[in-house]
Amino acid sequence: MSSSVDPDLIRTRPASLAHLFRQRVASSGDEVAYMYPVGEEWGHATWDDTGDLVNALAAGLIAIGVAPEEPVAIMAGTRFEWILADLAIMCAGAATTTIYPTTVDRDVIHILNDCGARVVIAEDDEQVLKLWRILDQVPRLARVVQLEGQFEKGSVLTLEELVRIGRMELGGRPHVVDQRVAGIRRDQLATIMYTSGTTGTPKGVRLRHSSWTYEGAAIASYDILDENDLQFLWLPLSHSFGKVLLSTQLAIGFPTAIDGRVDHIIDNLPVVRPTFMGAAPRIFEKAYGRIKAMTEEEGGVKKLVFDQAFAVARRVKRYEAAGKRVPYLLRRRHQLLDKLVFAKIRERFGGRLRFFISGAAALNRDIAEFFELAGITILEGYGLTETSAGSFVSLPDLNRIGYVGRPFPGTEVDIAPDGEILISGPGVMDGYHNLPAETHVVLKYGWLYTGDIGHLDSEGRLRITDRKKDFFKTDEDEYVAPSYVEGALKAVCPYASNVVVIGADRPYCIAVVALDPDAITQWAAARKLADTSYDALVRSAEVRDLVNACIERLNPKLNPWERIQRFILAEADFTVDSGELTPSLKVKRNVVEERYAERIALLYPTASRPSFELDALTDAELSADLAG
Repeated sequence: MSSSVDPDLIRTRPASLAHLFRQRVASSGDEVAYMYPVGEEWGHATWDDTGDLVNALAAGLIAIGVAPEEPVAIMAGTRFEWILADLAIMCAGAATTTIYPTTVDRDVIHILNDCGARVVIAEDDEQVLKLWRILDQVPRLARVVQLEGQFEKGSVLTLEELVRIGRMELGGRPHVVDQRVAGIRRDQLATIMYTSGTTGTPKGVRLRHSSWTYEGAAIASYDILDENDLQFLWLPLSHSFGKVLLSTQLAIGFPTAIDGRVDHIIDNLPVVRPTFMGAAPRIFEKAYGRIKAMTEEEGGVKKLVFDQAFAVARRVKRYEAAGKRVPYLLRRRHQLLDKLVFAKIRERFGGRLRFFISGAAALNRDIAEFFELAGITILEGYGLTETSAGSFVSLPDLNRIGYVGRPFPGTEVDIAPDGEILISGPGVMDGYHNLPAETHVVLKYGWLYTGDIGHLDSEGRLRITDRKKDFFKTDEDEYVAPSYVEGALKAVCPYASNVVVIGADRPYCIAVVALDPDAITQWAAARKLADTSYDALVRSAEVRDLVNACIERLNPKLNPWERIQRFILAEADFTVDSGELTPSLKVKRNVVEERYAERIALLYPTASRPSFELDALTDAELSADLAG
């Protein structure tokens, strides 16, 4: 563990998130707490402003009948009002229940009936309409509070109306929220966080106040962040990664700029100029692909200088890793190339970043190294919703690419004989809501069985190799870790946005490749192709040859049974709205396999199709096979 860890911060942490929030308001008062988009500008709220609004909203919830420990659902995207609603629920002594705004009706029905929420805080007309459609199937639902707009049907409160109700309540009972906060126990339920449902029905993970306060205190104890930092937060707050960053902010006191619109991230960074940001690997993959693709298209001297910058930086890193002095001429050359290449890359991210924190999925090693050489540090972390998000994080002075660091102080780790990672500690959930049998499967003998495979290095740092359930065996009984192959392909092919490798109980591996629309259309325009629309490009021989070439570069680096023998180009990039991605940008493998089942089946030999070659399945082949 780093020598800067302060165990007293964990031992003396407040009893609840509500207590923690109130302490932060008292200590930071007129300092900026949150920044948020208002049209083309950025508004801001101090801790005092936030405290006043949260107090009124909490009193409003109490006035409309919300009881201690009662689940209150939030069905909204990442925005300032989500935070206000969550903090108000905490201060009312209730329990936040999370629902992604992209959740389909059947799962909304399941979640609301499973948790028994009577009050839902919904984002806008679209979300309220979703509730209106299913009203007869969620009999306990009694009140809806709308964050934005005003639904024309039924009795729906606006956020402003709830604030007014709360202020009236405080006028008659000025200490009503104080009393609720005082009554919150450390082990009281704070959150029922529903999993995003990559497979099966979402499960409600029960997390205590003490789990969230532990998370914030554990990260604060590392002393790698302070109140002078600025966070940019876009992650879904219905996901544990986003929620834990809120707890960390309360523990440390830095301001947060918040905007959940994923398509605005790149535009926001140079404006906000954060010092750190949490992100899923998909964001780094996207940025890496865009930078590499642009460099390839520019070609000539610019590409030569770009490639040279990375070659020189790699040599410098080798000297530094060996503890040797970097030769003078090499150091000066590195400094020059840094100004010409790397400084421009860093400026795209605002120019002030000290580090990114990557979580929610494994980050490809080549992509991590790319950013490291460019002077952008990515600290990988690891945890699950079932562990209140964070259980491990790399530290700047102990960072090792490919590893997620050591366990948080107070968290223990063990590796089962089959490689499964086991975790014990204050962040581990109470269990799955209303699912005792499923809880017993993963909580045994004082350990959480994570379902992830990994190992520890000699210094206690953890490396994640794959999901236990994602491993598959080919029909030759060879094991394949698909996420490794997928990440490797995205690293060599900057035009690939998402990849799903398939091969369970089959003779070889194939891939479904979704292209980055911006990168591939830019590539096509540079070559003056007749039709540069995405639909036309995924059917073109030129693009099939491009992806083929990338796979041919990758395959020699893989074991024979891991190699991609054939592939399908997806009809469109995977998105949250189309159902192939979770809100935290993880691919739903089952959805992709189901969507492309017919084309996948045609890539494997049958009695009439005994051979194969490395190529995408063309429309002509597909038509012939379906006809014959």
